[in-house]
Amino acid sequence: MEVTDSFMPTAGVVGLLPMVTYFFLVVAMFAFIGNFVLSLAIQPSIRPEFRIVHSVTAVVAVVSAVSCYLTQTYYHDMLRELATVTDANDRQTLIRESYNAIGQFRYMDWFITSPLLLLQIIFGLNFQRNAVKRPLIYLLTATLLLYFASYIGHQQLSFDNEIQVGMKVIWGLVATIAYGFSLFTLRRLEQQFGEQTTLTQQRAYRQMAYRQMMVIIATCWGIYLLGYFLTVTPIDFSWIHIAFTITDLTAKISIGLIVYFTSTKSVENADS
Repeated sequence: MEVTDSFMPTAGVVGLLPMVTYFFLVVAMFAFIGNFVLSLAIQPSIRPEFRIVHSVTAVVAVVSAVSCYLTQTYYHDMLRELATVTDANDRQTLIRESYNAIGQFRYMDWFITSPLLLLQIIFGLNFQRNAVKRPLIYLLTATLLLYFASYIGHQQLSFDNEIQVGMKVIWGLVATIAYGFSLFTLRRLEQQFGEQTTLTQQRAYRQMAYRQMMVIIATCWGIYLLGYFLTVTPIDFSWIHIAFTITDLTAKISIGLIVYFTSTKSVENADS
């Protein structure tokens, strides 16, 4: 009996980098499950006016956990097949072709969770909703376009699952334009936010939190786009899997934590 027939493949059979990729996928799934449980556990200690905002953390966590579960499940199946392939070129072909199939889950995940993260940022920092209604609609529309265009670009494949470079780059440029517009709108919202708070201490603390989250969004979404364009190069796609997984953990968990601590600090300042 071969070990790979009944258990997980090992690095000795499939190589170290694919196993490291699988490691991060499973760790991310467990981390998002933990984040979901924690966000539910702290709900009773959160003031009623902030509970809906913090519930978004739980929704983002459960969507991400399901996405990671599906991704690591299909990746595990790919590893079992990879264990039967001995030629190095054939292995890379299998990794590339499996990425095109497995990577679809990420764009479905981001299409849901990215707008939710933006709503969490805006409402978690107590923006006046009427004042930001129009730019928020523009921001959400651009974000949805960013990930839908990326998904369509990801699907630019031939019958034998080879990437159609020209069309993929075109859709990537559409996504890049949407990305740039999203950052521009986030910057305009920051300027509006600076005029809406009356307490100096609250204003400084919330502006700092907003800038931190804006940097996280800009950096992480930029990594997603970079990974998208790297798929038209001969890079080992395992590196893209790893980069996307680590970036997902960083963006989603850190934004939830920043919103939580910012709202807690705001309540303390208001009470003092």
